[in-house]
Amino acid sequence: MEKVFLIVLNWNGGKITINCLRSLKNLKINKIAIEIVVVDNGSTDDSLKIIEDFKSETKKSHLKLRILRNEVNLGFAEGNNVGIRYALKNGARWVLILNNDTTVAPDLLIQLIKQSSLINQSGILGPKIYFAPGFEYHKNRYKPAQRGKVFWYAGGIIDWRNVYCSHRGVDEVDEGQYDRVETTDFVSGCAMLVKKEVFEKIGLFDPRYFLYLEDVDFCQRAKKAGFKIIYVPDGKVWHYNASSSQVGGALHDYFITRNRLLFGMKYAPARTKIALLKESFRLLFKGRLWQKIGVRDFYLKKFGKGSWKG
Repeated sequence: MEKVFLIVLNWNGGKITINCLRSLKNLKINKIAIEIVVVDNGSTDDSLKIIEDFKSETKKSHLKLRILRNEVNLGFAEGNNVGIRYALKNGARWVLILNNDTTVAPDLLIQLIKQSSLINQSGILGPKIYFAPGFEYHKNRYKPAQRGKVFWYAGGIIDWRNVYCSHRGVDEVDEGQYDRVETTDFVSGCAMLVKKEVFEKIGLFDPRYFLYLEDVDFCQRAKKAGFKIIYVPDGKVWHYNASSSQVGGALHDYFITRNRLLFGMKYAPARTKIALLKESFRLLFKGRLWQKIGVRDFYLKKFGKGSWKG
């Protein structure tokens, strides 16, 4: 029987994580074995107790749950790598990376794995991701019946001229406009199914990113290795989008500024790289505080958590 490992990263979010795990209890599985791996990323709250209590509740169910604990916060990239290594060591055929602030449709795995089997050279697959009801960016824009059908992600777009990565369809109501299975520039790390062959050929997430753009970098490496990146609209996830790292916040300023330079200088066309360098010098002198620090750390090769103190 083939195995799927679901990696859920937790950092000081036990109650949110339990909400995610409860939805995973309802996953439909057709002749596949699943194991959920919760990686606690050095939480300092009562997360571990909450998750351990939930694990005790599931002992008599079909749900197999493993808890791994990191002593410190390793970030999204390396935190998930801990779970991925465990999965590959224990016979994973597929690995599903899933944000802890999500809930999933019961047939999510069935839909993703079906397309994984149908599409030659598919390597990374991602579902439709909606804002959870009430968690939209523009809460007053939508009618009650539209909540839960507002896109957070319906495919990834990379603007190579400016090195900006965006989600197709964000803020739009689902009216069937993105219902075709197709290749896409990147799959969001919020919900990403990866074949084991991808990890075997290109490795894991690059820990230099720590947070932001590690998923885009991973997809770019997979494409260069010959794998297809696939958007699967029949798979569905709801994202309880966090507000602490929104555009304009210090955390966002730091990691996006630094990591965009890291990503762009690795993959972008030569003309874009020159524009990026010019922009970095402008930010170094005229940007917001954490943009300046992000630029500085890029040039000092201070990656991972870098100078971030949060």
